[in-house]
Amino acid sequence: MSQTEFLLSKLNEFWQFTGFANVEITNVIMLCVGLFFIYLAIKHDFEPMLLVPIGFGILIGNIPFQPGNEIGIYEEGSVLNILYQGVRQGWYPPLIFLGIGAMTDFSSLLANPKLMLVGAAAQFGIFGAYIIALALGFMPDQAGAIAIIGGADGPTAIFLSGKLAPNLMGAIAVCAYSYMALVPVIQPPVMRLLTTKKERLIRMKPARKVSQTEKILFPIFGLLLTCFVVPSGLPLLGMLFFGNLLRESGVTTRLAKTASNAMTDIVTIILGMTVGASTQASEFLTKETIFIFFLGFCAFVIATCSGVLFVKIFNLLLPKHKKLNPLIGNAGVSAVPMAARISNDQGLKYDPTNYLLMHAMGPNVAGVIGSAVAAGVLLGFLG
Repeated sequence: MSQTEFLLSKLNEFWQFTGFANVEITNVIMLCVGLFFIYLAIKHDFEPMLLVPIGFGILIGNIPFQPGNEIGIYEEGSVLNILYQGVRQGWYPPLIFLGIGAMTDFSSLLANPKLMLVGAAAQFGIFGAYIIALALGFMPDQAGAIAIIGGADGPTAIFLSGKLAPNLMGAIAVCAYSYMALVPVIQPPVMRLLTTKKERLIRMKPARKVSQTEKILFPIFGLLLTCFVVPSGLPLLGMLFFGNLLRESGVTTRLAKTASNAMTDIVTIILGMTVGASTQASEFLTKETIFIFFLGFCAFVIATCSGVLFVKIFNLLLPKHKKLNPLIGNAGVSAVPMAARISNDQGLKYDPTNYLLMHAMGPNVAGVIGSAVAAGVLLGFLG
């Protein structure tokens, strides 16, 4: 073989190794999806901390390559596959919950405990989506994993889908985070549709001051009460309440800062990137993915409706001076603090002096607990 022929054969081998030679239309579609996520994050400020890592992860996961070189996220031994084990085995979500607990102030909930009921009511989105998923032909464990999207909690969705339906995890995770970013688009029309102008103008009494003792006792008793009822929720609830105790104890400030800042940021980067990379076109572009995105939308709408309607019904039992503004009902989903900000923004549209943010934070943080409890219930029944 001449040197020219040798060189041409090597060039041909190199060409066959490149992404240009292996690209398919499905790769192009997913690359466009990744670019769209990055565009939404940067241009429109839609949850950039989530969508930038996920969007770039989608680009990483959909670069075409020849299998067998330990490159792809689904190839045993590859670096991406090793990082992805934290998603599949459920290592990352509890660490995220530790950070959430360390950065969350539960005072608004403790000041008005009945707001816990609003957070619980919003979890009907999960069980409503579960029923619809069963009707569409999904198996019970798959339906449970998909339904948790309605909790608006990405780490919980990843944790539960990893246990119940690992094959659907990529679609469920991307769907959950996508709809979390779109909460400002999805919720306001539903809130306006279900409330009257008079209801939107309701002014709630200022919350009482919560003592430091109450703040310290809450994570301890919260852990015991929830996990004795739903032990399967212990990985998430245990870390959530532990993080909150670090925050409120007053003697572990440095640990709380580490958990809520550096550690959470690191885990979020790895989690977002690996979740995005798991959307490899061959695994992601399926009929089931379309159904999952449809069910996720249904879950969010049902959750929002449930929260708002519960407040309206609950108001029938409350005296006039203690009535709740139904606009805080949407905050029962656990998209903290985005859902509470939406409640506040909608309230200010109708009364520029009616600030609902602190009131909405009550059901919002209750939704974090509620979604984890709901995940524990589904895992206990279906796992």
